[in-house]
Amino acid sequence: MGFRKLINSKKLLSFFAAFMLLGTNLLMAQTAAAGAAQEEAPKVDWTGVAYYVAIFFLICLGIAIVGKILKIYDLTLKMQGKKGIKWNNIMAVICIIFLLAGLYGSYWSFTEQGSMTLPEAASAHGVKIDEMFTVTTVLTMIVFFVTQILLFTFLFRYRHSDKRRAHFLPHNNTIEKVWTIAPAIVLTILVVFGFFTWQKIMNSENLKDDINIDVTGHQFAWELRYPGKDGVLGPKDFRLVTGANNLGVNFKKKSSFDDLKVDTMYLPVNKSIRLNILAQDVIHSVYMPHFRVQLNAVPGLPTFFKFTPTITTAQMRTKLDDPKFEYTLYCNKICGGSHYNMQKVVRVVTEAEYQSWLSRQKPYLNDALRKELHFAAANSEQSGASTNRIALNN
Repeated sequence: MGFRKLINSKKLLSFFAAFMLLGTNLLMAQTAAAGAAQEEAPKVDWTGVAYYVAIFFLICLGIAIVGKILKIYDLTLKMQGKKGIKWNNIMAVICIIFLLAGLYGSYWSFTEQGSMTLPEAASAHGVKIDEMFTVTTVLTMIVFFVTQILLFTFLFRYRHSDKRRAHFLPHNNTIEKVWTIAPAIVLTILVVFGFFTWQKIMNSENLKDDINIDVTGHQFAWELRYPGKDGVLGPKDFRLVTGANNLGVNFKKKSSFDDLKVDTMYLPVNKSIRLNILAQDVIHSVYMPHFRVQLNAVPGLPTFFKFTPTITTAQMRTKLDDPKFEYTLYCNKICGGSHYNMQKVVRVVTEAEYQSWLSRQKPYLNDALRKELHFAAANSEQSGASTNRIALNN
């Protein structure tokens, strides 16, 4: 009878189940360690998404098993005429553990992920964007920490107790006003602050010294076009796009003759830059994170963005202690299988360096294009002396 009672003891079975669960894990860990010591197994990347998903489900399974064990233990106590487990106390403690884990997770996120943030903004408007982002983050974090600490602390402090009766509060106008008006005031301040910042950023006034640069996206590259000595970009027409004239520049206009095609985007520091953004096939997006610039490139809908770079590439290399640092122009719309190829180096230089670089660039109107367009007197010497003497035959 004693052995039978021992076998039927739910408390003993609960401890046995927990022991088996823990023992199996330890055994598997020791087996893996012993195997690794005996032979050098091929390296496998266990840090993929599937690994973390499996870990999550295993943790959930473990919690479910522990819950079932506690439930059986609770029923056993009640069947024996004893007081069951105080679930309210357990839930209250879990709330505090969850709060502490969440606070630590937030701290870890700020310390670990925070070090991966971008360096200081390298454009005039970027400073304003960073200020707006910082203010918004600080306010939302204050609200987040205060509400979460109060929520879980109240759950712990005012958990159910037979010695205390809950007060039923169906409605309170004062509380309703507080949690309606306070967020409304904060959000209004943020929206107004953001509105004026946006107005400054999107100032579309054309300045005399604006440097116009065409940025055209297609699968999978960016095409850059600079104006020549006249400072004016020639017009374009999509019906003129060919293999040699892949931007469709209209060479019936005189202003097109001296346009320049470049591989690297050079920008003079502290000069107003106007990016004329276009796309030829699908939606792309001009993304220059260090300048806090991002704007979609939409087929058939030319857009533009103006900004002023304030830190040269050389200065940023010194600030970051990285001699290989380069500003980069990305596409941040997933526009196809080779989307990652859409990158261009952006180099911010002094005015003298910019003029020196500009003088070495070749015109968009190259020999292949001259031949395709049937230009007369298109030898290189004449075109180098004066582009104005080029005549269109057709």
